[in-house]
Amino acid sequence: MASPLYLIVIGTSAGGMPALTQLVAQLPATLPAAVLVVQHLAPDSTAEVLVNRLSKHTALHCHLAVNGAALEAGHLYLAPPDRHLLVKNDHLLVTKGPRENSYRPAADALFRSAAVEFDSHTIGVVLTGMLHDGTAGLDFIKRCGGTAVVQDPADAEFSSMPESALRNVAVDYVVPLDAMGALLTNLVSSSGSPSSATMATVIPPDLKLEAAIAERVVGTTEQVTQLGHQVPLTCPDCGGSLWELRQGSVLRYRCHTGHAFTADALAESSQHALEETMWVALRMMEERKNLLASIAGHGDSYLSIQQAERVEEMKRHINRLREFMLNGTERVEPPVSGTDETGQG
Repeated sequence: MASPLYLIVIGTSAGGMPALTQLVAQLPATLPAAVLVVQHLAPDSTAEVLVNRLSKHTALHCHLAVNGAALEAGHLYLAPPDRHLLVKNDHLLVTKGPRENSYRPAADALFRSAAVEFDSHTIGVVLTGMLHDGTAGLDFIKRCGGTAVVQDPADAEFSSMPESALRNVAVDYVVPLDAMGALLTNLVSSSGSPSSATMATVIPPDLKLEAAIAERVVGTTEQVTQLGHQVPLTCPDCGGSLWELRQGSVLRYRCHTGHAFTADALAESSQHALEETMWVALRMMEERKNLLASIAGHGDSYLSIQQAERVEEMKRHINRLREFMLNGTERVEPPVSGTDETGQG
């Protein structure tokens, strides 16, 4: 068993499986690195099917990550559904810790763990996907001396994740998929090691602490206070207080139980919660209108007139709210549940 000299950590979401299949087909069996992958999946997905699919297209040995397994060069490990994939002492950690950016598994959690353990010998890759996961993770890797690689947004089926990374992080390489395999192989070869690998690396204390918290699943208020300052915002996942973290180039927030968000992800989450609340309010207003209409039709003439006036007033409120929700600057759709196997998010 050969221990890896490098870790290549990959984060992807919508459109990820075709992209992963194309990428891993370019990587040789002799790769002196272990490849760890976070693909956003629905919690009830069957990840073994995805592992088998990847195995048919690559010389790497592909596995569904198992807690405690030793890392090996030339092997690929896919995070299981609804579990974070971390690394510690050349072994895998598979945990059901708090979500980060509302994802589990989360690319940010994997990237941070890898950066703390393998410092400048970590290469982070963000592929096609929606929203922001992986952006903070690439910043973690850069702060530990590693290398950041992003799929060219013009080449990505869903460009949101690559574009988010490029807006917020000093990315080292932006390449299309058909050139990425050769780039990664060169970066982990003795002749093409990242220039940062030759420099002494000091792991930032805040990243060490965050990685340790993730390994233990939850933290304490004393620990999170070491990372930032408390702000008058609440965690959308648990309702607890949030602390603002300003280390690095990406503004982030986290609660003491471990939920973590980039500022962009927190804004997305709060918008979603607001939209759901507004739809609930609209439903309740419709129900009240119907109740008042029933009362107006069964009372005496004086009460009927009063209730009819209230019905008309309620109709006006309902129409204003519906118009705002459907014709505002950002179109709001009713909330739906369920995700497909690629996560689509």
